[in-house]
Amino acid sequence: MKKNPNTPTLLMVASSERDADLYYATRFFAPDSLVLIQKGKKKILLTSDLEKDRAKKEAEVNEVFSTTALAKIYYEKYGRRPSLGDLIVEFARRQRIRGFLVPGSFPAKYLETLRKKGIRVRIKPDPFIESRAVKTPAEVRMIGETLRCVEGAAREAVEILRRSVIKKGRLYFQGQVLTSEALRMAIHTFLIRKHCAARRTIVACGKQGINPHEEGKGPLLAHQPIVLDIFPRNLTHGYYGDFTRTVVRGEASPKLKRMYAAVKEAQSIAFRMLRHGVNGRNVHESILKYFESCDFKTGLRNGRMQGFFHGTGHGLGLDIHERPRLGITNEILKAGHVVTVEPGLYYEDTGGVRLEDVVLITRTGCRNLTRFPKVLEV
Repeated sequence: MKKNPNTPTLLMVASSERDADLYYATRFFAPDSLVLIQKGKKKILLTSDLEKDRAKKEAEVNEVFSTTALAKIYYEKYGRRPSLGDLIVEFARRQRIRGFLVPGSFPAKYLETLRKKGIRVRIKPDPFIESRAVKTPAEVRMIGETLRCVEGAAREAVEILRRSVIKKGRLYFQGQVLTSEALRMAIHTFLIRKHCAARRTIVACGKQGINPHEEGKGPLLAHQPIVLDIFPRNLTHGYYGDFTRTVVRGEASPKLKRMYAAVKEAQSIAFRMLRHGVNGRNVHESILKYFESCDFKTGLRNGRMQGFFHGTGHGLGLDIHERPRLGITNEILKAGHVVTVEPGLYYEDTGGVRLEDVVLITRTGCRNLTRFPKVLEV
């Protein structure tokens, strides 16, 4: 591996099923730890014999080495069994690598071993692979595929709500009390049939919805807002979808209708502003000002935050939350960024309202990748 002083040698040690940067670099899913060494465009993967043959066929790397074979060589040379950190050090020496650039999530036990053996290590703050933020057309298509699955699950959930019967303020479906847990299970069952896995899907009714990440539990109520926030990962290619709708089975109160209209218009404000070169903070602040103009104020009330107290959106891809952010920090948007747009309002006397679509940033504006309609009463 030729040394170029201007190009740092990258090192990642992780499970590519859990580490988006490692999967992005290799396009290879593995549940156990892999070692990726990248110098310029050349990528070398170290893996166990369990994954070696599959990695040679599937991984987008230049070379694959067996850690089992390397361990045997190490044992013959030093007379002791090596740790993975020892193997990385030995491999680096063989390749004449004197230093690595590693992500902030790099395991401390390997960091200590490398430094003790004289290998220089620098830690790069997130984002480690910055190119991940700008999506290729293929990545946009994969995010769209996951969104179609999400929308199918949402359609099924809304249909269950629409067919439910109202009795004494509660919803009943097929003779049973309809609960958050039951509706969540219906969503998850649909998604798994589409080869998508969802965790912590939100089905939060009434006052539960004023906590934006409250999953929801218990009976679903008529005439109350139900926040449906669905964000699964596609098990085939790893890209996430993210989606929120707020619906009412029955009749929404006047205040809830005003909140819903304001949140929907806040989304439209963002859609009009989003384009290449725009600061995400400006979009977020414009929505806050709009809510204030509608007399939907944000602040501490009765010991809890109410109003609009989270970011407007975030990047979406191989992680559910990626760069860039649409919030209080300054982040300039680029063509190819894929971001959520999810303003919300939360008041203790009414409940929560949130709407979320996913958009692709372009040179001249943004393209909404979400197709599901926005209807409050079902």
